[in-house]
Amino acid sequence: MFTGIVTAIGEIVALDPREVGIKLRVASPYDPGGIDLGASIAHAGCCLTVIDKGRLPDGRGWHDVEASPETLRVTTMGEWRVGTRVNLERSLKLGDEMGGHLVTGHVDGIAVIEERREEGDMAVFRFRVPHDLARFVAPKGSVALDGTSLTVNAVDGDTFTVQIIPHTLAVTTWGSRRAGDRIDFEIDLMARYVARLRDVEAGR
Repeated sequence: MFTGIVTAIGEIVALDPREVGIKLRVASPYDPGGIDLGASIAHAGCCLTVIDKGRLPDGRGWHDVEASPETLRVTTMGEWRVGTRVNLERSLKLGDEMGGHLVTGHVDGIAVIEERREEGDMAVFRFRVPHDLARFVAPKGSVALDGTSLTVNAVDGDTFTVQIIPHTLAVTTWGSRRAGDRIDFEIDLMARYVARLRDVEAGR
């Protein structure tokens, strides 16, 4: 479980396609000594399990993760290359401050940035999401985009907007995001269950 508060930016330094899925090596500011094998780390919002760790010659820590074909299918991970930068978050611990919202790290689909508009030192992004996921997005509700907990400003059909503050632009990958970029998207956990209960009550 995560909160959508990004704590580091990682860099893909190696990719190893497997017969099934792929292994990735991610360099980051995290101290590998503080990462247990089997630990969960969110990569651009996708929860992945650490299978190995160490240090690069330049002193940066690294950790290896594996992704299944299903993960590659529903996320942007299949588009990652050596040099791709990704938002990272360590898993939530009991007693940690709950700064964002409850994020599972199970990406539901891909959102596409349709527009980026600067408003002073902030940026407003408009996203388009798959039609079957749009019903889970509500004004003032929460969404996880690239692993970042964000508040929805407005909704119009299959599109919605969020406004990102200067700090978030500076400490995540959002500062370099542009129109046309594809983004890992997770709907709010509460919205998922409310919709399911409504479907059950309606006999669907």
